[in-house]
Amino acid sequence: MDDHISEAVGRPDLIRLDDSLTCLRFETMKAVSALAAVRHLLETGAVRPGDTLIDSSSGIYAYALALACHRYELRCHIIGSAAVDRTLRTQLEVLGVRLELMRGGNDLKLDQNRRVARIREILAEHPEYHWMRQYHDDIHDLGYAEVADRIASEAGAGPLTLVGGVGTGVSTGALAQQLRRRAVDVRLVGVQPFGSVTFGCEHVADPEIIIAGIGSSIPFGNVRHDRYDTVHWTAFDAALSGSIDLLRRHAVFAGLSAGAAYLAARWECRAETDRTVMFVAADTGHRYVDTVFDRHREAIPLEDLAPRQVRSSAEVDLPWSRMDWNGSSAPAAAGEELRKRWPDRRSAHDDMPAADRRQPERKEDT
Repeated sequence: MDDHISEAVGRPDLIRLDDSLTCLRFETMKAVSALAAVRHLLETGAVRPGDTLIDSSSGIYAYALALACHRYELRCHIIGSAAVDRTLRTQLEVLGVRLELMRGGNDLKLDQNRRVARIREILAEHPEYHWMRQYHDDIHDLGYAEVADRIASEAGAGPLTLVGGVGTGVSTGALAQQLRRRAVDVRLVGVQPFGSVTFGCEHVADPEIIIAGIGSSIPFGNVRHDRYDTVHWTAFDAALSGSIDLLRRHAVFAGLSAGAAYLAARWECRAETDRTVMFVAADTGHRYVDTVFDRHREAIPLEDLAPRQVRSSAEVDLPWSRMDWNGSSAPAAAGEELRKRWPDRRSAHDDMPAADRRQPERKEDT
């Protein structure tokens, strides 16, 4: 029996969709990382009950951190984007979260920069607050050990291809690393929206919207690019079609990033028939009812979609592109921008030789 709801919503379901395709379905994936990170901070004395934790979020991490703070009797302060919907706002308010929303326009980069700037203002006034830094702190990796244990025990011993949104890097990146430490043969396929700087696609704009949560217009410090073997970029329309097909064909009601991952996973199944392919559905589809599922008649049959195979991010184009990343490092522009923005970023791997990065011994953050 669980002691708190945060444990239940972070526990995934493993669903076999066919002989080679499996869905790792979460109600709220980031509850895994937030709960483990907060527990570690308490155990090491970095925070104490009653302290205030603060961070920026476009939605899902805000809910996850709110649950973790509720579980451990901490205060929670969120600087949120305009993408935080009314249902989530209400939940956060009832949970006692202090929520500040950034307003003004649809420019994602401006929104993210303003949120970070606002956190710095608050920390200047309240240095006792603890900034969770979900975009940059490797502490969020810790929660995926238990998920990896379950996958290793239930998915079989054969080779595995893991497909899912890159996000902050502590979802698919952390999960793949935990599996590799358990001697699982894992290929990691990251999914990105167009317009994301993380893998060098900031020059291609999606005419609809950037898919929240799996990409960014600013560099994220805890993305380990060398963990990824392949990258897919999917436009909103293609991801919408994936989400609709996933519900229609398999009755799995999941979010927009899950639709993008499902689309990419189906392609990887065809590309490598000797591997089990598992894709991540990071949240449910409830917050996408109006923007995605009400538009189900617009969905393109997935059989009519195929990625453009590219050799560099300069060739990436709508509506869907695929590139062999082969464990390369961060794009030069993103890496330089990251060093300027976050010269003190916390990393367990910065000084590690390239040959050892695929399965490092973890140096715990304190």
